[in-house]
Amino acid sequence: MEPLLESKNHLYEQVAEKIAKQIDQGALRPGERVPSVRNLKAKLGVSLSTVLQAYLTLESKGLIEARPQSGFYVRLPRQLPLEPKRSNPSATATNVDIGELALEIHENNLTPRVVPLGAATPGKDLIPTKKLYRILRAVSHRHEEESNRYETPSGNIELRRQIARRALDWGGNVSPEEIVVTTGCSEALNLCLRAITKPGDAVAVESPTYFGFLQILEALNLKAIEVPTDPRDGVCPVALESVIQKRGVAAVFLQSNFQNPLGCCIPEKTKKEIVQLLSRKEIPLIEDDIYGDLHHESTRPRTMKSYDRDGNILLCSSFSKTLSPGFRIGWCVPGRYVKQVKRLKLTNSICCSSLPQLALAEMLSTGGYDHFMRRIRKQYAAQMHTMIQAAGRYFPEGTKVTRPKGGTVLWIEFPAKVDSLELYQKALQKEISIVPGPLFSAKRNFHQCIRLNCGHPWSERIEYAMITLGQLASKML
Repeated sequence: MEPLLESKNHLYEQVAEKIAKQIDQGALRPGERVPSVRNLKAKLGVSLSTVLQAYLTLESKGLIEARPQSGFYVRLPRQLPLEPKRSNPSATATNVDIGELALEIHENNLTPRVVPLGAATPGKDLIPTKKLYRILRAVSHRHEEESNRYETPSGNIELRRQIARRALDWGGNVSPEEIVVTTGCSEALNLCLRAITKPGDAVAVESPTYFGFLQILEALNLKAIEVPTDPRDGVCPVALESVIQKRGVAAVFLQSNFQNPLGCCIPEKTKKEIVQLLSRKEIPLIEDDIYGDLHHESTRPRTMKSYDRDGNILLCSSFSKTLSPGFRIGWCVPGRYVKQVKRLKLTNSICCSSLPQLALAEMLSTGGYDHFMRRIRKQYAAQMHTMIQAAGRYFPEGTKVTRPKGGTVLWIEFPAKVDSLELYQKALQKEISIVPGPLFSAKRNFHQCIRLNCGHPWSERIEYAMITLGQLASKML
């Protein structure tokens, strides 16, 4: 074991960190005995009381346990929490009314002082800020005139070329002319919805679904019909077909890969079935693939757009979850509706800011994006695994947690007596941000559920937040 280095932390904290790191990295496995107090004292050259205090600290965190007359052992993890079951909403068209609550939660979640478990954004340590600003400086000098003038409504041609080249990653084959650059994915969703619906129409959505999309439905005076959704395999195709036949919908909205908030991924066979169903019924599909590049396993899942043969699918995405939320650069491939979307883009915002488009085009063309993504995928997978373990350790018995294979969010289902809106308020008083379940449903379902963001590196601050959330939830039982 390496000697202790100079640090602002107390000696016992440094010792505890070393043992915790060995446990985290698998050098010390569950059930194994940790070095004895005397042995570690000799190795590190510290006092017996320092080692003992370190072990008591680790014990209080649930990492090790004392066994009578035997010493300290790595604690066997409590069985990981079960997963939530498939939702079962009533198939009725519902007016959406979440705007006021969504605004309050959004503003509170972005307050710097709170522990950021609410907003689904990457932590500042996981954004290549220095690299992006070096590129910004370079392209602003190299393209001085171009960076200070309007772009076309479709967006910078070089950025669209790079996005088109990357379509091979998700199984697609598109030309730059089929792509429209937007102000984030939200504008892409907004423009696509406006291109295919009219006020009063009903749109089929997952249950739960991304609350940002529900806000757009509300703003456009559209209704939502919630469709049963499985936490692993996504929307149920049989239920979707039933909704289409019995209720009638103008469009369908799905996040096929690592859905927000469930993290589910629709199997490839089911993707094909849904694409064929909607093609037969001539119902357009808006597909949000904003998390597609954040797969935790080796292979990126295909988009539903890759199975589209008649331009019926409007694919939307952005770089906000991977490179930079602040750049606000998204894009869409609207299929047969591309002309309508371009006209709407012109009236909505004319075009997107030129300089961020030039910078992103540069990063995509030089390979910097691929190198960066390989690193952060591993980081997000590790952070999510740690959060799932923490939920099992600190949240009340009976809590259920999703097991996403990509993305950055977890869906937590507490026992029925827990009111997530009340939990949100109590957590905010402790300077912890979460998103309550009713925000993800037009019907205000999921009262006992919350969404947690795993986009920030694990830290004592986040562990404190998880412990506190567990204590607050337990008091409601």
